[in-house]
Amino acid sequence: MQGDDVTSLSSRLLRRVLLTASLMRRAVTLGVRLAVRDDRGRVLLVRHTYLPGWYMPGGGVDLGETAADAGKRELFEEAGLEATAPLDLFALYHNRISGRRDHVALFTVSAFKETQSAFRPNLEIAEAAFFDISDLPENVTPSTLRRLDELSGKSPISDIW
Repeated sequence: MQGDDVTSLSSRLLRRVLLTASLMRRAVTLGVRLAVRDDRGRVLLVRHTYLPGWYMPGGGVDLGETAADAGKRELFEEAGLEATAPLDLFALYHNRISGRRDHVALFTVSAFKETQSAFRPNLEIAEAAFFDISDLPENVTPSTLRRLDELSGKSPISDIW
């Protein structure tokens, strides 16, 4: 290699390292949550094994995955359900609790079916069940209650999770 080639290679490597360090320091994370209602209007909630309270199903968007695909995957993994229609984006929120750069996309699920892999408690999800809005279980998380109020039109949509 000649001097100019080495300098060019060194310069490209340095730029790559600086860009990678910058992205790691300023990385944005994205999660999804799903608002799922059955034909009786009940809402699907899950209870994790490692966190207190009841939540809408959801989780992180994996590398190379769309938010909608992550929602479909999480619906299957956490509740054994398969979305049979496209998910609809309801709102995008900034989740200050999980970090200054964390965001959550809330999707509504208009149609689904049970799969052959029906839900069974596992290492992540202790329970998954549909509840009437007027008879929710104890310990529904405050953010879940806020989302339910937004979905029903009782509250305006916030931009903060």
